[in-house]
Amino acid sequence: MGSITHSIVVNAPLRVVYNQWTQFEEFPLFMEGVEEVRQEGDKRLLWKAKIAGKDKQWEAEITEQVPDKRIAWVSVDGTPNAGEVTFDLMESERTLITLTMEYEPEGFLETAGDVLGIPSGQVEEDLKRFRDFIEQTGKETGGWRGRIGEGPNSIAGAIRQEGAQAQSVHRRAREEWGCTPRLRTGVSARN
Repeated sequence: MGSITHSIVVNAPLRVVYNQWTQFEEFPLFMEGVEEVRQEGDKRLLWKAKIAGKDKQWEAEITEQVPDKRIAWVSVDGTPNAGEVTFDLMESERTLITLTMEYEPEGFLETAGDVLGIPSGQVEEDLKRFRDFIEQTGKETGGWRGRIGEGPNSIAGAIRQEGAQAQSVHRRAREEWGCTPRLRTGVSARN
């Protein structure tokens, strides 16, 4: 199984960035190869994309969605993948987006592309296009502020991971962008 993690700083407020990310049907505007995302209810997304020259379709379920913090998903049908995107408040109205995704390459071309790092490069470019989109428009085109999957296990799991993730975010921000995320009141940088 392949795995990708990329981060990018967006020069826009956390709420604006998060709200725009919840507009899943607009993903084809900045995600290369994504032809359509159709949302069916709060938790279901139907994806159509062209990957390594092949038409792919899958259904994904949002397993956790916490406004201004995190969206996690898993495919339930079709092309196997899962992941999460997190949103961290930075100083000066900037937002750090971190996207982590696991996927299963199918066939020779996808496996070869994975070895060459093509999916990683594509995710990095998709994040740059998202950043450019939100920075150029200066506002979100919509937003969904609902919550999904906030049972005791998901929150407890998130709290257990907070220490390591917060330290990692701070270290990467200092090393890569010369700044430190601003902590808001609460347990972590994602509150």
